[in-house]
Amino acid sequence: MVKLTMIARITDGLPLAEGLDDGRDLRDADFYKQQAKLLFKNLSKGHHDSSRLSIETGPYLFHYIIESRVCYLTMCDRSYPKKLAFQYLEDLKNEFERVNGSQIETAARPYAFIKFDTFIQKTRKLYLDTRTQRNLARLNDELYEVHQIMTRNVQEVLGVGEKLDQVSEMSSRLISDTRMYADKAKDLNRQALIRKYAPVAIVIGIVVMLFWVKNKIW
Repeated sequence: MVKLTMIARITDGLPLAEGLDDGRDLRDADFYKQQAKLLFKNLSKGHHDSSRLSIETGPYLFHYIIESRVCYLTMCDRSYPKKLAFQYLEDLKNEFERVNGSQIETAARPYAFIKFDTFIQKTRKLYLDTRTQRNLARLNDELYEVHQIMTRNVQEVLGVGEKLDQVSEMSSRLISDTRMYADKAKDLNRQALIRKYAPVAIVIGIVVMLFWVKNKIW
């Protein structure tokens, strides 16, 4: 059963539309919505290697499609057929692009296309019962296969972004530390040269001054 549906722009992670519901058929709805938003945030940073992916989270699976810099995401029971979940997303994608395609890049506020919920709810109802003739026909449709779509764990997916951020932060810190140590090394070398040659310079200066004074006197 489809539990949650969200659409976001992956260039900046901005939520564009969401399937509105009263949350009665989904425990911890806010928790999973937050996970979905974290996924969008990671996607906006380029942390994805596939335009179609399934992600395990508790008793559910997130499924998403990325097309034209937009992510269409749904969350279903683990027992819900993967093929139907992705066909559901394909239906949403096709209609969303048709109706809102020209406005996606210019949307400036979250849920700018919240009215799309009407279509989400209507389409969701079509996919609720997997035993209808329509859905059985779609399950048997060999033109749309999902066997090659990978399934990963949500912690693994979210952890990738965190690890990459940590690596980037560490790299920046190492570069900064290297520059700082190089500057300190220059200062130490300069001080060492001063300590080494300062006495010689002082002696030479004294000798020169004595010669100058002697010449003045004589």
